[in-house]
Amino acid sequence: MMEDSLRGKLLIASPALVDPNFARTVVLITEHNDEGAMGVVLNRPSETAVDEVAPELAGLVTGEPVFIGGPVQPQALVVLAEFNDIQAAAWIVAADVGFVSAETESDDLARAIRRGRVYAGYSGWGEGQLEAELAEEAWIVEPPMPAELFPDDPLLLWQGVLARKGGQFALIARMPDDPSQN
Repeated sequence: MMEDSLRGKLLIASPALVDPNFARTVVLITEHNDEGAMGVVLNRPSETAVDEVAPELAGLVTGEPVFIGGPVQPQALVVLAEFNDIQAAAWIVAADVGFVSAETESDDLARAIRRGRVYAGYSGWGEGQLEAELAEEAWIVEPPMPAELFPDDPLLLWQGVLARKGGQFALIARMPDDPSQN
């Protein structure tokens, strides 16, 4: 096990990160070890409602869209949830937040979680890849506040986490999408 694992931390895309998959994103790192890392982008809601693609999950996330969790396996759906009963989790990321186990019956699931969010795909890094991106200052690492894991307005999450971090990060939070418009 890595001593400096980022599991449970947020990665906030720095302005230096130009990959369109990750520009102005906030990623929750769900696993990080010597073999690589994975996570889900918390602030990319899609235009597709959960009940359109996964009616069996609609009761868990009333009226919510599917979120774009990242470019890896975009056809695969995962559910990030806050658990009342962590036995229903496939794995816990931080505190009582983790992924729903595919084996959990939907009736049991409704009782086991307080809230959930459905993600299509995930973000992944191979061995050493995330460490290299961190060395290039592509990401800003920050522990999450509980409300940031299921933000009410995901489109304001990037600015909100940076503003909370303060200092130079608060200035970055106010940068326009296109700095030439400044």
